Amino acid sequence: MNEAVVERAAEANTIRLAVHLDDEFFTTYAADGLIVSTPTGSTAYAFSARGPIIEPTHRALLLTPVSPHMLFDRSLVLEPSTRVRLIVDGHRPATVSVDGRRIAVLGDGDVIECVVAEESARFVTFGPRRFHRVLKAKFGLNDR
Repeated sequence: MNEAVVERAAEANTIRLAVHLDDEFFTTYAADGLIVSTPTGSTAYAFSARGPIIEPTHRALLLTPVSPHMLFDRSLVLEPSTRVRLIVDGHRPATVSVDGRRIAVLGDGDVIECVVAEESARFVTFGPRRFHRVLKAKFGLNDR
């Protein structure tokens, strides 16, 4: 629900991940990893990797590089219909984690595909929850 992370295995240096967006090659990242997150996950690991905060009412995918070793080091905010494929490109091992749980070790040529689910998650709240107020409290932002 928050994010999927493909990152270097502990013993590896940077990894190479080829990124395809809707079956079209975008680029190959040389980085410690890539994070594909939802707006809900944009305030988690993606935020720590300098990604933008996306209001949770938006439907989108966020692609954020982790410590990229290349000139292009920015996050991409993608349409929710975008299919993101990450392909391990090279001999260095990688791991994939979903919401902090490691689920697999990946090798050269292995593919991870990320898509937005057809159904949205529903949350129970008690009283009004304004995103901006929650954000201010979470990050200790003070009124001036």
